[in-house]
Amino acid sequence: MTLYEAKKGESYRIEGLFVEPGITRRLQALGLNDGTVVNIINRKKRGALIIRVRGTRLALGKHISSNIEITEQDSRSATEEKHEERNGDKK
Repeated sequence: MTLYEAKKGESYRIEGLFVEPGITRRLQALGLNDGTVVNIINRKKRGALIIRVRGTRLALGKHISSNIEITEQDSRSATEEKHEERNGDKK
């Protein structure tokens, strides 16, 4: 599934960035890396997608969002996952 197909109000995990190398580097610098959780805030009429990633809102055009592969985020919160990573726990 691509980020462009995501539903408003849902959370997803980034699985891969499949855009030009320069755009990929910029997205990674903004925090869009494999495994990062993003929340879909809004969808604009002309294809733009507004997301929240690591506390920052970003707007992505259709070309970029349709080339980012995602999976649905499970019911555990990102805070729980960070706590588990720090403590070496797994549920």
